[in-house]
Formats: sequence, structure tokens, C-alpha cells
Amino acid sequence: MKKNKIIYWIATGLLTLLFFAGAMMYIFNYPRAEGFFISLGFPTWIIYPLAILKILGVIAILTKKSNFLKELAYSGFLFDVILALAAHIIVSDGEYAPAIIALVLIAISWFFDRKVFGNYIQRVIKKE
Repeated sequence: MKKNKIIYWIATGLLTLLFFAGAMMYIFNYPRAEGFFISLGFPTWIIYPLAILKILGVIAILTKKSNFLKELAYSGFLFDVILALAAHIIVSDGEYAPAIIALVLIAISWFFDRKVFGNYIQRVIKKE
């Protein structure tokens, strides 16, 4: 169990750091983010809403206040990464490594979240 928690927290820590850093870049270095979005063919009006959603997703995953919101955050991150990976492959800019890393971190974090906290959730449901 201890090994699973360590794997979970390392993967989740790296995942949330990656998405939080991306959100901060979107907010504090808008011209750079705008250049990325234009080169990938995405609209630039989505940069600030996406940054806010990334921050909220990080909060949802780390706090675990709502299982629904946590699952929504994981799925949102997954869709974001899949679209980013596809966009980078389509434009052939060679910048797809961070998306692959994020995809792996999402899978590990999500899987070990169930291994570590799944039993707790099942116990809470049985009590109700």
C-alpha cells in the first residue's frame, strides 16, 4: 500500500505541476501561448478559459472534495492532452513529447488513485 501511495503522489504531483505550470504560462506569458495556439490552428480566445479550467482541475484532483469533479478533471485533462498531441502530430512541429508525458502521468495517477483511495470510497458508500 505504501508503494502505491508513493507512485500515486509522484505521478499526481508531476501531473498537477505540469498543468498548473501550463496555466501560469497561459496567464503570465500570453504572447507565447498565443503563438502556440495560432501555430496549432486553435482559436486564441480559449487561452484564458483553458487556463482557469486547468487550475480548477488541479484543485479538484488534489483536494478530492468531490469524486465527480475529480473524475471530470481527469477526463478534461485527458481530452486536452489528446487534442494537443493530435495537433502537434498534424502540424509536424515535433513538440509532442510533453503531451505524451502528460498522457502517461494521467494514466498512472488515475489508476493509482483507484488503487489507493478506491477502497476508502467503497467503505464510505457502504456506510451510507
